[in-house]
Amino acid sequence: MVAGLGAWVAWGTGKSQAPESTFVLLDGSRQSTADLRGKVTLVNFWATSCTTCVAEMPEVISTYNKYHAKGFDTLAVAMSYDPPSYVVNFAETRKLPFKVAIDNTGAVARAWGDVQLTPTTYIVNKRGEIVKSFIGQPNFPELHRLIEKLLAEA
Repeated sequence: MVAGLGAWVAWGTGKSQAPESTFVLLDGSRQSTADLRGKVTLVNFWATSCTTCVAEMPEVISTYNKYHAKGFDTLAVAMSYDPPSYVVNFAETRKLPFKVAIDNTGAVARAWGDVQLTPTTYIVNKRGEIVKSFIGQPNFPELHRLIEKLLAEA
């Protein structure tokens, strides 16, 4: 966990296929990486104990609300060490409008580059390729420009 990582770090800008993963959502349903195709998706690894994650969540919600009708989706993946009851409580009290998954075994975090630091955010294009990744809170105006560019792609 990184508490208060001030600046965001963009470390991946080349395109690579998003790893095959199965996300277990709070309602018990499952979603796979293949289900992300056709939309621009923000995949956010976070934890209720991460102050930066909690602080950025209103911006993540706002970004989802701004672009969702245009084909944008968000998937928040809670880390394996986060107690499921905390995640459910956070999602309900903050009224998270997007899908929330719990990575009980840590397999999803390992598949996505052995994610250790939170928040870690990936932007996946309509073809299922990771086009950018951030460690720490993203620069949201820059993130919005990227989302708009990716939504405009065929």
